[in-house]
This record gives sequence, C-alpha cells and structure tokens, in this order.
Amino acid sequence: MVPETMHSIKILLINLILFYALFATAQEPVPTKKDSSLILKGTLDTTIRKTDSLIHKKHIPRKAAIRSAIIPGWGQVYNGKYWKVPIVYAAIGIPAYLFFDNKNWYDRTKYAYAVASSANPTSDSLAKVHSKLRPLVDRKSTTSLINYRNEFRKNMDYSILFFLLFWALNIVDATVDAHLKDFDVSPDLSLKFKPTVSNNNYGLSLILDFHKAKPRSIPGR
Repeated sequence: MVPETMHSIKILLINLILFYALFATAQEPVPTKKDSSLILKGTLDTTIRKTDSLIHKKHIPRKAAIRSAIIPGWGQVYNGKYWKVPIVYAAIGIPAYLFFDNKNWYDRTKYAYAVASSANPTSDSLAKVHSKLRPLVDRKSTTSLINYRNEFRKNMDYSILFFLLFWALNIVDATVDAHLKDFDVSPDLSLKFKPTVSNNNYGLSLILDFHKAKPRSIPGR
C-alpha cells in the first residue's frame, strides 16, 4: 500500500511542477517600480522631443517675413510680439498721412498757381482757391506758389521713401525676432567679471560665458 501511495504522490508532484512551469511561462512579466519609472521617463522624453520639434517646425522665420510683407504687424503677431504692432502702424501710418496731406496741398498750390498765372481769372476759379493761398493769388506771387508747390512735391517723395523704409524695417524686425526664438537668453548666458593672477600680477577679466543648455528635468526623478 505504501509503495503505491508514494508512487501516486510522486506523480502528483510531477504534475504540479509541470503545471507550474507551464503557468509561469504563460504569464507576462509585471513591470517593477523601477521599470515603470524608466517607461515614464522614456515617454516624457519622447513627448518633449516631439513637442519641441513641432514648435520649431511650426515657427519659421520665412513665414514671419511673408506675413509682415503682406500686412504690416502680422509677422510680429506671429512671433508673439503684440506690443510691437502699434509701433509698426505708427511708423508706417505717419509717412502715409504726410504723403496724402502734402498731396492735397500740392494740388491746391498747383491750382492756385494756374489761377494766378491767368490774365483774367474768373470769380468761380478764385473761389476754388484755398483761403491760405488766396493772398498769394491776389498779389500774383507766382514765384512763391512755385516754391510752395515744389516743397510739397519734395515732401511727398520723402513720405514715400520713409513709408517704404519703415515697411522694410517691419519685415526685418519680424524675421530677426523669428530667428531669435531659439536663441538662448536664459541665466546660463552671463557676462561677469573674474579676478586673475599671472606672474604675481593681479587683474580683472571680463568673461562672456555661454553655457550649454541644461537637460530638461523629469518630474518624479
């Protein structure tokens, strides 16, 4: 009876061992706390790299330049420099206003000169002369009217020149700002004084220090 019992126990143990072996191989390994931290770190690093790549790809200096060339201030908005938009419009708007103002006075002076040059101006033509130019027309001061007309014409040319200049500066500003988006302006970029000693001589050095960008910190590390 005993040998049969021992044989049955051996068979049961062998079956249990085989079952346990098969069960163990069928189970997936459960990640430990350390493995979970590594997985989280890798996921965060990948996300950060993808985000930085997307931002860098999305923000292109050429787009800022094209936007400012089409509509002044649009490139500044694209760069996030909203406070520059009023400055851009003031710089471009003032020459534009001066151009139209000088254009009006140029036309008025040109018409006044034509009336003053005529032998017998009609009352209707005299009535159309601007009140500030009427005394010159009454005195037949054609020379003064020519000088005023030329002065207004010169001011128109200057207004166009400054208008185009500020429009170009608006494009340059947007392009430079876009390029400086990735420029390191963190505290790692420092300008400092450092004492130096050489051959028993004491001095003071001015050092501009460019530090390498620090790696991003991972929460939980």
